[in-house]
Amino acid sequence: MEIQADSHLQSRRTELAQHERDFDPLEFDRYTRLQELTRMMAEGLADVASLQQALVKNVGETDAALLAQARIGRELQQDLMRMRAVPFANLGERLQRLVRQTGRELGRSAELAIEGGQVELDRGVLERIAAPLEHLLRNSLVHGIEDAPARAAAGKPAAGRIGISLRQEANEVVLVVSDDGAGLDLERLRAKAIEKGLLSAEQAPSESEQVQLVFLSGLSTAGTVTELAGRGVGMDVVRTEIQSIGGRIEVTSARGRGTTFTIYLPLTLAVTQTVMVRAGPSSVVALSSANVEQVLRIKAEALVSHYEAGHIEFQGRPYPLHYLRQLLGGRAATDIQPYNMVLLVRSGAHRVAVHVDELLGNREMVVKNIGPQLARMPGVAGATVLPDGAIVLIVNPVQLAEIARGPMLRTATPELSTRSTRPAPLVMVVDDSLTVRKITGRLLEREGYRVLTAKDGLDALEQMKGELPAILLVDIEMPRMDGFDLARNVRGDPRTMDIPIVMISSRTAPKHRSRAEELGVNAFLGKPFQESELLAQIVALSRP
Repeated sequence: MEIQADSHLQSRRTELAQHERDFDPLEFDRYTRLQELTRMMAEGLADVASLQQALVKNVGETDAALLAQARIGRELQQDLMRMRAVPFANLGERLQRLVRQTGRELGRSAELAIEGGQVELDRGVLERIAAPLEHLLRNSLVHGIEDAPARAAAGKPAAGRIGISLRQEANEVVLVVSDDGAGLDLERLRAKAIEKGLLSAEQAPSESEQVQLVFLSGLSTAGTVTELAGRGVGMDVVRTEIQSIGGRIEVTSARGRGTTFTIYLPLTLAVTQTVMVRAGPSSVVALSSANVEQVLRIKAEALVSHYEAGHIEFQGRPYPLHYLRQLLGGRAATDIQPYNMVLLVRSGAHRVAVHVDELLGNREMVVKNIGPQLARMPGVAGATVLPDGAIVLIVNPVQLAEIARGPMLRTATPELSTRSTRPAPLVMVVDDSLTVRKITGRLLEREGYRVLTAKDGLDALEQMKGELPAILLVDIEMPRMDGFDLARNVRGDPRTMDIPIVMISSRTAPKHRSRAEELGVNAFLGKPFQESELLAQIVALSRP
C-alpha cells in the first residue's frame, strides 16, 4: 500500500507553499493524507514486529524459568520424600521382642527372620502397619506354629520359623509374612462360618473362597477366648487398616506347610499415582494406579452382553461389572457410548470391572487429609486439589461395590454371594448426649447392626417393653434414671436379666468400676474409647 501510494504523488494543487512553487513535481515530492496514513501504518507495523520479538524472547526466558522451577520442585519433593522415608528395620527390635514374649506365654519356640529390612517406607505407612503386623505375628504363633511334640511328629525343627521379607515394586512395597506352621484349617473355618450363620450348609466354596473366610468379622478357630485369640475381630481389623492406607492383602495356605500373607503397601502417603476418570456430566474422581490392572475399550454391543452376564472375563478370571456413576450414588441409567472405557480394578483378592464415562489420564497427586468426617467412610481413600482449585476424591471401587451388594456382605469375600437371612443384632445406646447417641449409632449401623437410642434409663425401659436388644451400651450420669439404676432394673427383671451391659463413662475410678461389677455389668469402657475396642466388646458379648 505504501509503494502504490508513493507512486501516485500529487503533482498539482491549487494552493502550494512558496518553496513548492519553485520546484517541479519530479524535483519535490508532494504528499497527501493517504501517504501520511500509510507511513503511520508502516511505522506501527514495525513497532508491532519489535514488540513481537521482545515477547518471543521473554517467552523463551519464561519457559527456561519454568523448567528450572519444575526441576527445583522435583528435587525438593524428592528431598521431602527422603526425609519422610524410614527403613523397615526400625520395627525389627519391636517385632523380635513380640515374638519372644508371645512364644514364652504359649510355651512355643519360634524365631523371626527379617529380609529386606533396609527397604524404606513412608513414616506414616510404617506407623500404620505396626499394629497389623503384630497381630499377624501373634496369629502365626497362636494358630500356625505347633508345639514341640507336634513339630517333631511332623518332621519339622523344634523351633518354628516366621519370615518377613520386603521388596519394592514400582511405587509399591511388597511385604510378605510367612510361617512354617500347620497352615489354615479350612474345614474348621467352614464349620465356624456355618455355626455363625455366615455360610449356609448347602454352599460348597472352593479352597480360595474358604481361605478368605479368615477376614470375616466374628469368626475365630480358637477353642477358647484368651488375651491373644478367640474374639474373631483381628483379621477383619487388619484388612480394614491396610485398605485404609491404600494397600491390599492376600493370603495363601498349605495344610501342614504354613501360611503366607502378602501385603501391598503404597511407597508414600503424601504422593500417589492415580487414574483420573469422569463419572457423569461433571463428577471427576481418581483411582489409585496401583489397583488398576487393565484398561479395556469395549464396543457398545459387547458391553451390553457383559452387563447381561453381570461380569467380564479377563485372563480366565471373572470381574463383576459395575457402573461407576451408580456406585457413587447416582440414579441415572447406564450411559453406553459407541466405545466405552472399562477399568479392571483389584484390591487384595477382590476384583471388579468399573465402567466409566471418560478416561482423563494419569496424574501424580499430593494426597490431602480428608478429616475425621470422611476418614471412616468406606470407599474414600483420600482427596486432592487440582490446579484449578477443584477437589477430587480418591476412591476405591472395590469397597464401593461391596457396599452396593448390601450391608451383610461388606466384610465377606465377593465369591460368597449367598448368606443366611438372620437379622442383624439389635444394640441399644443409652446416653443423655445427643452427639454420643448419633456418633455411636452411625458407627454400629456402618458395621451392620440395628440400633435403638434412648436419652436416659426410663426411656430405655419404656422402649424395651417391645423388642429386646442383644446388648446395652449405657452411660452412668443421666437425668431421671442413671446408668446404675438402669442396670439394677435390667438385672432385676427376669425378661431382661440376661442382656449383656457395657457401661461407657468418663467416670473410671475404682469405686465406679466396683459398683458396676456389683450390679452385673459385663464390661466397662472409659471415655474416650477406641472404636475397635467397642466393636470387639459388642462382638464378644452379643454372641448367642
